Amino acid sequence: MATAPKSRPGPTAEPAARPDLGISPEKVCFIIVMAREFQAKVEVVEPNPGSNPSDEAFREVLEDYADDPTYAELCAFIDDLNTDEAVRLVALMWLGRGDYELSDWKSAVAEANRNREKSAANYLIGTPQLADYLGDGLSAFGESCAEYERGRL
Repeated sequence: MATAPKSRPGPTAEPAARPDLGISPEKVCFIIVMAREFQAKVEVVEPNPGSNPSDEAFREVLEDYADDPTYAELCAFIDDLNTDEAVRLVALMWLGRGDYELSDWKSAVAEANRNREKSAANYLIGTPQLADYLGDGLSAFGESCAEYERGRL
């Protein structure tokens, strides 16, 4: 009686290579930090305080005034990204929000490119929880802002 040959395990499959993020994690981390600062703002309590900020314990820093320098800086930074970086930043936000999986990265980037708006900054900054979504997206790529934030927060 012949016995079946023993099967040998085949070569182990290499883990799938991560796709290219296409934007530096440091830029994304800067945007995350700025988005947290901006999205922590509260409604204006006194529209025209007119007093010395140090006397008021800098409470106005957390109030959402129309000429907010944090908003202006964040907007300018995102608007200064090249087109490819801006598209990938939008795709990264979608990834972190759960609209796409990492395995669908190319599809997310293609969709972000097809739906490109004039101002990625307006779209992104208008997204509640932007910082969390970008952080989760970075995490899917095995990246973190922990080291970046260590010296800045």
